[in-house]
Amino acid sequence: METRTEGAYDVAVCGGGIAGISAALAAARSGKKVILLEKQYMLGGLGTAGLVTIYLPLCDGCGHQVSFGIAEELLKLSITYGADSGYPENWLDGKGTKTKSDKRYMVQYNPQVFAILSEKLLLREGVDILYGSYVIDVRVENRKIVSLLAVNKSGKTCYPVRAVVDATGDCDIAAFASAPTEVFKQGNVLAAWYYYADKNGYSLKELGCADIPEEERTGPAPEMLLNRRFGGIDGKELSEMTCLSHQAVLNDWLRKREKDSSVSLATISTIPQVRMTRRIIGEYTLSQNEEHKFFEDSIGMVSNWKKRGPIYEVPFGTLYSGKVKNLITAGRCTSVTEILWDVMRVIPCCAVTGQAAGTAAAMTDDFTSLNVKDLQTELVKNGVVLHEKDIL
Repeated sequence: METRTEGAYDVAVCGGGIAGISAALAAARSGKKVILLEKQYMLGGLGTAGLVTIYLPLCDGCGHQVSFGIAEELLKLSITYGADSGYPENWLDGKGTKTKSDKRYMVQYNPQVFAILSEKLLLREGVDILYGSYVIDVRVENRKIVSLLAVNKSGKTCYPVRAVVDATGDCDIAAFASAPTEVFKQGNVLAAWYYYADKNGYSLKELGCADIPEEERTGPAPEMLLNRRFGGIDGKELSEMTCLSHQAVLNDWLRKREKDSSVSLATISTIPQVRMTRRIIGEYTLSQNEEHKFFEDSIGMVSNWKKRGPIYEVPFGTLYSGKVKNLITAGRCTSVTEILWDVMRVIPCCAVTGQAAGTAAAMTDDFTSLNVKDLQTELVKNGVVLHEKDIL
């Protein structure tokens, strides 16, 4: 198959999940020519196609907003036409209080609406979106990626690039470029979230695992579907996992239907619901023990969605490895310990790291020599709060 070459881009964002959306948006708003390559035909990744439709907290659960900028912008975008449930009126409308006993700054949204609105936003900002496209290889010269090789219905296409954001969720681009990576050793449990409709409307069923903080949960936590875990980066295994997930959905729906014949199966996930697979080994690896720690090179903050209190400043060094100087990661690809990974993979964290990655990629093709103060200035200008001391 002949490989053609198309126009060069300042910034190539690989992966159109929340991290990729945020990175592409930030880079485009910096005035750069940006392409976003996404293998599905909708944006949002697990947050839309994967039906993990819970925009987890932007706050620490103790009355302090932690994540700002694009992270907050996308939360508001997701509920432009209303929330599916859990509208945080204490945060958005000033009703009520924000104590340890009150609702955190989080919401459940409609996945299809959020995907379309995200697409409209990126197109309005001038991002070139290329759906149905896999990056299958990269060309590296002098420790920089100089081009991406992508495949889609048009065949193979080479895209010359200046800087690359790996927002694939699986750190695929880093692996192709021989940057150091680490796989998630514990593996992923089988998840089979789906939507169903009955006389009360439509509802999300979290089958197999949960991404809702215990204090926000209204029912019992899901039970494991299978005594087995999945790595998430093997094609055959992912296919088997998907089949098992589909069967679990069908079985669960049929059980509901036996009790109520009006129950219909509304939507199933169109991608495997794996949470953690592979990440970069960055210049710095953030640990779960570093909550409330000040980092001079912080690019923003995130909270712990599982419990109230912890705040993490995210060091710039967690986003890249000096082995490939113009490659930066975002979302669940960033450099954290195995325990902290489950905190950093969720939507607010993806948006925070995505905004930082996209902004940095617009500024340089060598992250090893980027003046972090300049990056922080740009982030602050665009609504990001960098340090915990600035919110207390």
